[in-house]
Amino acid sequence: MGDPRARRGLPLYLQIEDELTQRIGSGELEPGAQIPTERQLAEQMGVSRMTVRQALGRLEHRGLVERQQGRGTFVARRKLVQNATLLQGFFEQMIGQGVFPTSQLISSAELVATRAWAEALGLHVGEPLYRVVRLRLGDGLPVALETSLFPARIVPGLIALDLAGRSIYRLMAERYGARPVRAIQSLEPVAAEPLEGELLDVAPGSPLMLVERTSWDAAGRRVEYARDLYRGDRSRFVTELRL
Repeated sequence: MGDPRARRGLPLYLQIEDELTQRIGSGELEPGAQIPTERQLAEQMGVSRMTVRQALGRLEHRGLVERQQGRGTFVARRKLVQNATLLQGFFEQMIGQGVFPTSQLISSAELVATRAWAEALGLHVGEPLYRVVRLRLGDGLPVALETSLFPARIVPGLIALDLAGRSIYRLMAERYGARPVRAIQSLEPVAAEPLEGELLDVAPGSPLMLVERTSWDAAGRRVEYARDLYRGDRSRFVTELRL
């Protein structure tokens, strides 16, 4: 590693930040790689640990590194793009980015519609529906916690199927002829609750993006109401705007 003092004119912490940024950008430090400790960096660069800590703090704020308590500092993994313009399932979006998607089924149950759920899905209060909660992973790392509601009369027997290893949207299309083709969704930044943080492997209070969505099929039926929580440090939402 070069001597940051060779680059005159900038404060030392900015020179260290620039040095590490270049190493990350060039691929010398790959995503997930552990960065030397503050003491090691200070010795290598001939500066104080406080100066190194300031540089690492700026890199963390920029999303280039992640500090893990008790483990050290690591190069941040690339953020996965969630295209908010297209109505695609998680499986399709991950495959399109060369990421291997998997799911863990947290729970599935047949319930009856509350007033709020009935309004969201166009049902009568007390009408049966299915609730499915899944943890979605990309290359083995938690990305999103999805909670979805489906009208039981439109997708009968859904929760008896393999929902961990298959795309629900594909099941809805192939088995029930009810694939979502239109949706209205909203995005809202929220803080992780303790249970959400445990499942997503983040600390309580960590930033998440809540995506709330109601979907319709080609026949105009409301077929899904979802509340999805995405890790803020692993997701980037993109929309396309046109005149």
